[in-house]
Amino acid sequence: MAAVIVFHLAVDTVDDYVTKREAHRREHIARLQGLRATSILIGGGPSPDGTRADLFYRLQQPWQVKPAMEEDPYWTGGVWTKYTPRSFSHFVEPWELVPVVLDGSRVVTIVEGPVADLDMAQIALVEMRGAGKLAFGGIVDNAETLTVMKTTDADEAKSWLGEHGFWDPATLTTRPFVWVL
Repeated sequence: MAAVIVFHLAVDTVDDYVTKREAHRREHIARLQGLRATSILIGGGPSPDGTRADLFYRLQQPWQVKPAMEEDPYWTGGVWTKYTPRSFSHFVEPWELVPVVLDGSRVVTIVEGPVADLDMAQIALVEMRGAGKLAFGGIVDNAETLTVMKTTDADEAKSWLGEHGFWDPATLTTRPFVWVL
């Protein structure tokens, strides 16, 4: 079996994202559902204010990032303007595929920041997933945490990581994320 690399793609959007996406939304969602059905897409969604999107892909080669992004109707339609990929060195997979929610009601929190002990943090992330706190996430290639936490409360998300002792909540940043799929 070929090795799989999990990538996070931070996507910048046009200023009038909500309006401009409508012409491409049905095709975009259908494409993402197809990628998810083949286990390529882990999850994704926009920020509540529409200024960015976050996507998580399983790919076999780094060169696959470009077609994964640039063949999307949001990219070809000019809704997405730029993307920045980062690969995970440690990743905790979601236990299940959540249903697609398009009404913006499933808001969670993305937490990012440094981690003190990579190996122990990986174990702690698995424990948080088991406790229903972590949707998925891990450590990106620069020893930074990037997690999708199942709460809308940024302080709560930071405290969940901080209680394990491998993260300092004061060094973590948070942002809301509309978890579409």
